Amino acid sequence: MHTTSPAKGIFVNNRWSPAASGRTIPVIAPAEGKVFTAIAAGGPADVDLAVAAARVAVEEGAWSRLSATERGRLLTRLGQSIADHAEELAKTEARDTGKPMKQARNDMIAAARYFEYFGGAADKVHGETIPFLNGYFAVTERVPHGVTAHVIPWNYPAQMFARTVAPSVAMGNAAVVKPAEDACLTPLRMAELAAEVGFPEGAINVVPGLGEEAGAALSAHPGIDFISFTGSPEVGTLIQSAAARNHIGCTLELGGKSPHVVFADADLETAIPVIANTMVQNAGQTCSAGSRVIIEKRAFDKVVVALAERFAQLTAGTPEMDRELGPVINAVQKRRIESFFERAERDRIPVLGEGRIAAGVPAEAFFVAPRVYGPVPRGHELACKEVFGPVLSVLVFEDEADAVALANGTDYGLMAAVWSQDGSRALRVARRIKAGQVYVNAFGAGGGIELPFGGMKKSGHGREKGFAALHDMSALRTMIIKHD
Repeated sequence: MHTTSPAKGIFVNNRWSPAASGRTIPVIAPAEGKVFTAIAAGGPADVDLAVAAARVAVEEGAWSRLSATERGRLLTRLGQSIADHAEELAKTEARDTGKPMKQARNDMIAAARYFEYFGGAADKVHGETIPFLNGYFAVTERVPHGVTAHVIPWNYPAQMFARTVAPSVAMGNAAVVKPAEDACLTPLRMAELAAEVGFPEGAINVVPGLGEEAGAALSAHPGIDFISFTGSPEVGTLIQSAAARNHIGCTLELGGKSPHVVFADADLETAIPVIANTMVQNAGQTCSAGSRVIIEKRAFDKVVVALAERFAQLTAGTPEMDRELGPVINAVQKRRIESFFERAERDRIPVLGEGRIAAGVPAEAFFVAPRVYGPVPRGHELACKEVFGPVLSVLVFEDEADAVALANGTDYGLMAAVWSQDGSRALRVARRIKAGQVYVNAFGAGGGIELPFGGMKKSGHGREKGFAALHDMSALRTMIIKHD
């Protein structure tokens, strides 16, 4: 297995330096259960340096003088560099997160694509002219916020770095990134690649460290003009409160309990593999995981049998084994998932299907076998709470109205899918579901870099991906010119 060298520290102004405190944080490989490297423990002093560097870059440095076209070319070059280093990055990501190599490789394809897409879009964000009073000419334009903060999670470090940083720098902002301490090696390497392809000093800065130290300092920093955060609703509340104190905006993506609504006429040969695969991708540690399957009553037994058969074929293994899923990120997350299992057993909710853990995995690693539970009572935590693990909950509905009520019956509203061969019904139900993305006879669509993505309700607000991300990462300015 590829051995990742120790991270070099804090990346500010295209240079490496140790954390101001001199401290480091051990990094544990989830598939091994042991320390394999260390990262710098950044703190408030390091955040101050990074924000100051970004401020200079966006206001007076070489970065501020580049045209949109020139910025786009740099993003495109970085996308190509990520593609050129994809195998190296995938091996690093796999060891850092535990995910199978095929998933890590797909993550690098997506990361490269983000920079390619937003590189091409950088000079295509246009303003408008507005009919106004005689003697006046009114126009709008999109302008950068200034310095953007990016607090990203551990489940998709490379993708999340690309997903949030690419639209920000495409619009001319300078970025300061605080990756999660559990998995941040690929964002550090990608920032280094950005410098290598020509990004000016201060345009992209990365400060690793603990959330309560570096993350809190960054989100509350008075020099930040906008915050992008992906994580739990609880931390999202803290992030939004910090933004409010500085009177700045934020994009929050806060998780989900996304439903698959399966009608009796659904094409199960298509639906079942998608439902199972999207649930166990990244060991279920995905905000958009379709973790609830809501099945029409008359098809319940047939769908459950198909799901059970599919889950019985799933195996969790190490990155090199390249099975359907890897371990969860750490011991705390493993214990949290197991606590759901214990409460489900206490409440006598049946296990309808279960995968397995491959032979030969280290005993110290953080593996959890995927499970399907059901029928899950309405209101039970398995029906409402985000487990963030390879756990699928099955519920039953009576009719369309009941299906919609169940689909909307959680605090979340990130994604959903409707499976039916009746096009009118599928569209009718899909349009009544309160979620930021709703699919018909599909789910996820290969990452959908072009498709605006974000939540409703407690899944957050703001949009990533597509041109909507460029709008979130910029402000609208109106110019009114009197000419008579």
